[in-house]
Amino acid sequence: MRKQAAVRQADILKVLRSSEGPLTAYQILDQLRTDEPDIAAPTVYRALSALTDQSRAHKLESLKAFVPCRCKHDKSLPVLTICDDCGLVEEHDGKTLMHKLSSLIAPSNFTPARHIVELHGQCSSCAA
Repeated sequence: MRKQAAVRQADILKVLRSSEGPLTAYQILDQLRTDEPDIAAPTVYRALSALTDQSRAHKLESLKAFVPCRCKHDKSLPVLTICDDCGLVEEHDGKTLMHKLSSLIAPSNFTPARHIVELHGQCSSCAA
């Protein structure tokens, strides 16, 4: 029997929240197959798309992986720091950056569809 979209999304959020780092869609699929051997990749991709549209998860474009949203982003900007050594992803509220970025792109009349900033480097634990 097929699960409803909301239940499927909740299952995927549970997998993301239980992970110590970002997960690709196929890593999520592998974990879900433990309980549902017949689940297919398009099902996971549809749920992830809905979760990112709802700002309940973030896609790390640079890693082609996903993390759960851990902040409220009411007209704000998620800033994700990604440690290239240990894989730690931390989420920050970039509310103060939103105005500056809007001013920066205003002359080009560019209309962004999504707002997210990824910063790669070393976390404090790995830099020590």
